[in-house]
Amino acid sequence: MTHYIYLVRHGEHMDAEHGIDDGPLSARGKRQAALVADRLSGVPLTAVWHSPLRRADETARAVADRLPAVTPEPTALLFDCVPSGPSADTPAVYEQFFNSYTESELDAGSAQMSDATEEFLVRRPGAHELLITHNSVIAWFVREVLHAPDWRWLTLGVAHCGLSVIAQRPGRPWTLVSHNDLGHLPFELQTGLVEPLPV
Repeated sequence: MTHYIYLVRHGEHMDAEHGIDDGPLSARGKRQAALVADRLSGVPLTAVWHSPLRRADETARAVADRLPAVTPEPTALLFDCVPSGPSADTPAVYEQFFNSYTESELDAGSAQMSDATEEFLVRRPGAHELLITHNSVIAWFVREVLHAPDWRWLTLGVAHCGLSVIAQRPGRPWTLVSHNDLGHLPFELQTGLVEPLPV
């Protein structure tokens, strides 16, 4: 039986608008969360995990409101982080980004994502697990499944409440089924990407 992991970025939150470190979902974020919950309503979820940050917790509660059979559980493995530091093959264009973080922050993010992939990318036949987390964490899981260079997580952006799916069939490696699927969101709710989607 196939093991599925559904990766969802939290809904839009009020941080940027109001200067709050971990603010609540915005009105638009609440609509995004409700719509991704509806999108997942036909999935036989066996577990829901989320980042302890408020924006991910509120998104998880929106899913639980529509899927009362599941109980979301927080885990520090899904905290927002910088999953890796620069390496010899990292393009120079990303140097300024990495220079804005301390070595200890980069080491902590790398350790967290090593633990997260060890925890979640373990075959559980028939499982349907939902992880509600952050852009960089989802990008790292996708990069890991594709066996791409570490720095490539920087190029794998995800919109608010975008849906990515990875899966492992018996005897096969993990596979990327879909990335940043926004089919459940009308265009005006497609937020959070560094570069806007083409109209």
